[in-house]
This record gives sequence, C-alpha cells and structure tokens, in this order.
Amino acid sequence: MQMEYNTQRIKMIIPEYGRNMQKMIDQCCQIEDREKRTRTAEFIVGVMAQMNPRNKEAVDYKQKLWDHLYIISDFKLDVDAPYPPPAREILRHKPRRLHYPSLDIRFAHYGKNIERIIEKAAEYPEGPEKEALVKAIANHLKKAYLNWNRNSVDDDVILKHLAILSHNRLKLDDDFKFHQTSEILARGKMNASISSNTNNNNKKKFIRPGNQQGNYRNFKRKQG
Repeated sequence: MQMEYNTQRIKMIIPEYGRNMQKMIDQCCQIEDREKRTRTAEFIVGVMAQMNPRNKEAVDYKQKLWDHLYIISDFKLDVDAPYPPPAREILRHKPRRLHYPSLDIRFAHYGKNIERIIEKAAEYPEGPEKEALVKAIANHLKKAYLNWNRNSVDDDVILKHLAILSHNRLKLDDDFKFHQTSEILARGKMNASISSNTNNNNKKKFIRPGNQQGNYRNFKRKQG
C-alpha cells in the first residue's frame, strides 16, 4: 500500500476543521435529495459546533458556522439554510489598512496615558483633591520606572520627570515622601502571585467532544 502524504491530498479550505470534516461536506454536496441534503448539512453544523464549544458565547456563532460550511464546500452547497450563503467576494476582500496614530511619547516607560492623566490633573482647581491626585501620579511614575529599571531609582529623577511632563504645573509638598522601592517591588510580586493563582483556579476543564474520526463514523452511520 502506497503511503499518502498530505502534500498530495486536496488542499483543505479551512484547516481548523480537519480533513474528515471537509470529506463530510463534500459528500453532503453530492446528495441528490434536497431535503436529505439539508438535514445532513444541519448535522454537520452540529458537529462543527461541538468542535468549538467556547464559540457559543458569540452572538452570531451559528451564522458563522453556516458561513464556514458554505466556504468549505466552495460555495457548491445548495440547501435550505437558516442563513443566506456569504458572497464569494468576501474571501478576496482585504481588510482596510489601519493607520496607527504617531504619538510623541516623551518617556516611553511611562506611556502616553499617564501624560494624559497629568494634563487633566493640571486643570484641577487647587485643593485636597488635586494634592492627593498629584501624590498618586508621582508614586505611579516611580512604580512605572521600576518596571522599566529595577536596578535603581532616584526620587529626584521622578520629580524631574513629573515637572517635565506637567510643564511645571504640578508641585509636590516639601514633606512628600515616595513609597519605598522595596515596598513597591514586594507589592508587585504579590499582585503577580495573586493574579497567577486566580487564573489557575478559574481554568475550566472541558470534555473533548469526540475526535474527528468518531464524528466521521457517526456521519457515515447516519448516511447508511
């Protein structure tokens, strides 16, 4: 028996569904009775849904499955579907090129958002609320700086950067004390540990809904 390589087989249109799924759809297209062909197509869509159970959360997931069914059949499938077939032109359509804004960020390790926050804070009226906001911004700058350079940080450097970013509009009290570097680093490690534990606890165990070979056997049994 001569070995058959994938490179010698017909190219899969949507590889994520596998070759057996493409075989089922090809056979469905060859069914002459329209009613039986429609029932078979509905069965195949059900199998496709089992292969991607998490996609059920999407609002239009059912229509996407039917769209994929038509696409895999090379738009040859003619059935009474709940959704019209997509236009063939969508496969050739290229998405519009995204033009990313060219933002002039003074200090990349702080990011653009903190510059926007500083700009808003500078517009606040003088008072306790503004003082608290400026202190929070200063400590955030130090935290962001430590994420970029954990070896050393000078509080005077942070003050200088705050003055540059705010154009000298934000001032700190003379008795202001930054959070300790060790405290910021320890808090960062603790938050990372909590986040990791939470993600591990929230992982759901999914039961694999049968392999493609089993689905193909069920399909053949249904046809027989």
